[in-house]
Amino acid sequence: MINPQITEALKDRIQIVPSQDKSIYLVGPIRLPVNLDGETVIFQWYCWVRCDTLPGGECGNPNIDHASIIEMLSSSNLAEAQQSSVLVYGDFKGSPDALIRMHSICHTGDIFGSKRCDCGYQLKQSMKMIVAHGTGALFYLANHEGRGIGLFSKAMAYVLQEQGLDTVEANLELGFEDDMRNYDDAIAVLNQLRQLPVTLITNNPRKLEALKRSGAGVSGRIPLWGDISEFNEKYLKTKVNRSGHLGSGPMTNTIAE
Repeated sequence: MINPQITEALKDRIQIVPSQDKSIYLVGPIRLPVNLDGETVIFQWYCWVRCDTLPGGECGNPNIDHASIIEMLSSSNLAEAQQSSVLVYGDFKGSPDALIRMHSICHTGDIFGSKRCDCGYQLKQSMKMIVAHGTGALFYLANHEGRGIGLFSKAMAYVLQEQGLDTVEANLELGFEDDMRNYDDAIAVLNQLRQLPVTLITNNPRKLEALKRSGAGVSGRIPLWGDISEFNEKYLKTKVNRSGHLGSGPMTNTIAE
């Protein structure tokens, strides 16, 4: 039985967000000071979990009480299944113009700083862009590793890439689609936090199309290319030539060579 005082402390920070025929439990905002190139920047952090990942989760019940939600969380092994989250900066709800980044988790790039991809660069650069703009949100999507195939499968895909296959070929040879990512839950959280249009930081037209299909207001797109090197040039070219990413600036110049 959860202590009523604990429930009281948490209930105003837990929102129930509908997503398709399920619900999302969203906790936050939480003050999060972040070291961004030696400067401390204050973000507001949220995290969410789909109710169908919890034992006995009443996914279709928007009126479930907060004590029941907390009890379900404590009886779940959530460490075995990563949860997504979002960093919010500035007046995200009310500002007329806000930037967002839908960033797919990349264990090797984001954590280890791998140069096989540009993910770590995109993560930090988009955070800087949001802060410089004055308001925005970075969605960190934990179930998107390897374009949705998972970390272990991504490691196997890397082995195949070392044999000469490109990113798309490796995923297909392992029995996956080129890109298995889904943005429905992230968009549901976005709509919970903001109703006004957003500008999307991306090179990927699929992310843009997912937002537009959902009915979310999109006022524009900002490309994000950089950190191009001998280690990731083939990977980046594959993004454009095989996966349809929108090249611009330094990436267009690289492809033209």
